[in-house]
Amino acid sequence: MKRISAIVLFAAAILSATAQTNPAVRVMSLQDCFSEALQHNFDVQVERYTPLISLYGLRGDYGAYDPTFSFSATHTYDTGDFNVAAITNSVSTNYFVLHRNLARGNAFNSGLGGMLPWGMVYDFKGTVDEQNKNNYFGQNNTLNSDFTRSSAGSAEVDLTQPLLKDFWIDGTRLTIRVAKNNYKASQQKLRQTVIDTITAVENAYYEVIFAAGSLKVQQEALDLAQKQLDDDQQRVQVGSLAPLDVQQDESQVAQSRADLISAEYNLASSQNALKNLITDDYKSWHDVDIAPSGPLTAVRQHLDVQDSWNKGMTQRPDLLQLRLGIENQGITLQFDRNQLFPTLDLKGTFGYAGNGYTYGDSLGEVRDENRPYYSYGAQLSMPLSNLKARTTLKADRATLQQKLLTLKQLEQNIMVQIDDAVKQAQSAWESVDATREARSYAEAALHSEQEKYKVGKSTTFTVLQLQNKLTTARSHEIGSLAAYNKALANLAHEEGNTLERRQIDFKVK
Repeated sequence: MKRISAIVLFAAAILSATAQTNPAVRVMSLQDCFSEALQHNFDVQVERYTPLISLYGLRGDYGAYDPTFSFSATHTYDTGDFNVAAITNSVSTNYFVLHRNLARGNAFNSGLGGMLPWGMVYDFKGTVDEQNKNNYFGQNNTLNSDFTRSSAGSAEVDLTQPLLKDFWIDGTRLTIRVAKNNYKASQQKLRQTVIDTITAVENAYYEVIFAAGSLKVQQEALDLAQKQLDDDQQRVQVGSLAPLDVQQDESQVAQSRADLISAEYNLASSQNALKNLITDDYKSWHDVDIAPSGPLTAVRQHLDVQDSWNKGMTQRPDLLQLRLGIENQGITLQFDRNQLFPTLDLKGTFGYAGNGYTYGDSLGEVRDENRPYYSYGAQLSMPLSNLKARTTLKADRATLQQKLLTLKQLEQNIMVQIDDAVKQAQSAWESVDATREARSYAEAALHSEQEKYKVGKSTTFTVLQLQNKLTTARSHEIGSLAAYNKALANLAHEEGNTLERRQIDFKVK
């Protein structure tokens, strides 16, 4: 019997198997599937927002350094107390004295304050107010008044610079540095999602090829069984074969049809799995079959455990995220240690004052810098036990040790996962050769048995058994090709090297 190759153009297999029900076929290469997935996969689309949200949070943390402007205006009015006193003079003549104060004023205050990245707090202030006073006084039926007006203003700057606590790092700088690492971690999380998606697409693509190949194998098995049945029915008619043997053939045909139906379902299911990974509009792909653009082949790869370990230790996104978390913990410890110091702040004030009759007079003095003033000093404060800061530092040190152990555990797990993946790929490669030989021997055995059957030296049962073995051998060969390619994809996934292997440029904009 002519040797039948198990490595076939599976796109043609899909076309022939689905022509009656789904005439719309889209031929796609693996890279085509990658491109579609990177644009339309839901997991990638969802995770793509994570770095953006993290970046917005980081930019918002810098808002702590935004200057704050303030302005206030106040009008006051005070009628004062109304006093009346009865006075008796030396000649016993009584008279009354009236006294009352009426005060009105306007005050304006403005300020611009904030904090600088090295911890200094600044506050620029400007004030001006004007007071008008009417002093009413009278005696008996006589009422007099005295009017006074005054204005005062100032412009000053107040500065406070921590020298110990909050000098090396404060709460704002801690938040920003941690947020920067969190932004980097969010990029690695997105990279992990892309790697997972690309690996899933690659595996699904191989599953489609495998399912199409299996469908072709089952169709060939049905054809063999049907041919055997047709030949045996002719033998029964000429009396060279017992009717019971035909029943065995009919059973084989029925089983082959059942296996073909199962293979058709597996192909449809694998098609759906691939479509679900590469589209966000499944309805538009429902009536389209994906036809892989080439056959399933096996190209031997040089596998080096040490090289794979090096890749895993430098490229695995989950490992890089954990290292950033440990770096954040180190930043927190730096902050905790700084909180053990007492608060020692250097304070200074400098400004100009002005007085006058009106606003213009007082502001003119300020502008002319005629009355400068300043002050400076230091303020020290500290809790006597500082219990909270000391216990917080101890707790965060313990947390760091815990994270370091978690990192060591993950590194070991990665080494084991990579080692397993390398061994799996090596085993899959050896299986490719073994299954190819097994299929070749099964074809030869069936051909030989069929020749013997033709001359009456074999039985229907034996021929059917060898047909089943050939079908199984062909399926195993195709399965081993798919398994080897999936093993390489899995190895790249464990190394964190999927994007580099597939030459996919990963950038977060």
